[in-house]
Amino acid sequence: MTTLTENAVGGDTMRALNVLVAAPRGFCAGVDRAIHIVELALERWGAPVYVRHEIVHNRFVVDTLKAKGAIFVEELDEVPDGVPVVFSAHGVPKAVPAAAEARGLNYLDATCPLVSKVHRQAERLVEAGRHILFVGHEGHPEVIGTFGQVPEGAMTLIETVEDARSVEVEDENNLGFLTQTTLSVDDTAEVIGELQRRFPTIVGPRGDDICYATSNRQAAVKAMAPRCDLVLVIGATNSSNSQRLREVAEREGARAHLINRAADIDWSWFEGAETVGLTAGASAPEVLVQEVMAAMGARFAMTSENITTAVEEVVFKLPRALTEN
Repeated sequence: MTTLTENAVGGDTMRALNVLVAAPRGFCAGVDRAIHIVELALERWGAPVYVRHEIVHNRFVVDTLKAKGAIFVEELDEVPDGVPVVFSAHGVPKAVPAAAEARGLNYLDATCPLVSKVHRQAERLVEAGRHILFVGHEGHPEVIGTFGQVPEGAMTLIETVEDARSVEVEDENNLGFLTQTTLSVDDTAEVIGELQRRFPTIVGPRGDDICYATSNRQAAVKAMAPRCDLVLVIGATNSSNSQRLREVAEREGARAHLINRAADIDWSWFEGAETVGLTAGASAPEVLVQEVMAAMGARFAMTSENITTAVEEVVFKLPRALTEN
């Protein structure tokens, strides 16, 4: 057992609590890159730097960048002329950079490279004359951005296995499928399995579109949750990968709650809990993990253990505009 934090305040009057901390957890390489792009843009050009949509789905991160001079907007027409603008890690439709160029705006694309890879796959499938069945969640920025890479009508959204069973296509011999990068690994495999059963000639990506960070965080929760009475997932309600972590924990038999930070904890959740699991979605910073650990350590005689299922060493390059002198 690796002890991360122990609290002896109050001695044996404090109830014992064992905390299992998932690893990997928190920031992925794409999120780290996106945040760094905004920070470097502020350093290079000064405030304000505009950001179209939340750079990542985390209020703490957004508020921290706001304090440094970032201004977040939903649409490009909210960005005044003559200031830099950054596109979020989730990706944007092609029309957005085209509109920025038409206005002469200085823009930086912080789209996660793994999302950009899906964009290029979509283009290639359409160029090959295939209609795309895209597995994802309606309204998610990543889905909107991916649909915006190809002509209207070239893709059909598939959200569930039921959708896969009922979708009607014009030419079942010219189909392709792609997926959002932040989905449930197990759910997506089931949906893809149904599509492949119905359409044996459907063409998919060479590798898995679900990103390494999403898969790794879900695997860590799968390893941890069976030992837990309760699992806390730090992440935003609009964060797809964080919601999936909560679902994975519940499927493994643990009670699970999604929280933004320590202040959101309902301590009645801990009644009868001897072992608690803790993880964080890919947009949640480590400082919030430590904040939750400190809050638990103040209330319980706490020991903690890392549950490590993978070691991540992925790093993505920054845009040239930020690295050239």
